[in-house]
Amino acid sequence: MLEIRRAKDRGTADFGWLYSRHTFSFGHYFDQKQVGFSDLLVINDDIVQAGQGFGTHPHRDMEIFSYVLEGALEHKDSMGTGSVIRPGDVQMMSAGTGISHSEFNHSSSELVHFLQIWITPKIKGIKPRYQQVNFLDTEKRGQLRIIISPDGENGSLSVCQDVRVYAGLFDGGESSSLKLASNRFAYIHVARGEAMINGIRFDAGDGARVRGEPSIDIKEGKDAEMLIFDLRANELPSR
Repeated sequence: MLEIRRAKDRGTADFGWLYSRHTFSFGHYFDQKQVGFSDLLVINDDIVQAGQGFGTHPHRDMEIFSYVLEGALEHKDSMGTGSVIRPGDVQMMSAGTGISHSEFNHSSSELVHFLQIWITPKIKGIKPRYQQVNFLDTEKRGQLRIIISPDGENGSLSVCQDVRVYAGLFDGGESSSLKLASNRFAYIHVARGEAMINGIRFDAGDGARVRGEPSIDIKEGKDAEMLIFDLRANELPSR
């Protein structure tokens, strides 16, 4: 079964410098029916104006990753990490016992568009850490490339949870299928473009909870970029 979450039904926040669309409850947006899914707690679809950004703020006991779609995102944190994240880059920050960081649009003239995603960790109080890996378009073209896993499988970033995240690019006749174990859930998020997934048309910003499906089958993409989350079969996020 696919429980569709259309882009237009997401929560929104508009601060002028930031326009954000929330798949799940976040900040001032709360929907009792949209409080995460399994260990996936947040998918924020953020557009930040040139030269603007999030000032230094703290996190703890959360696995947070950023996936840049357009532009460049500048990151600084209390571990001394400083980096710029561009399309193709995936950044993972394990907050653990506590970390402070800032995120700004690196450009003085262009927007930055990125996804920020939170996953609840299976162990609290771990040592904070930072990871960043670039995945070429050729690795995602017409296929699902694992980008996050518990053990850093195939050069992916490691996460402190039983979660695997795949990224794919699909256009024209390209197709792919991801098998799901019977004891697993999944979540689909189409970041841009459109595609047919398990016989249903998905457009940019659409998502879906997946339960009881043997696979996720993707075809008929039109400039589509998507993330697929392979998750534990528990209904609510760990707190």
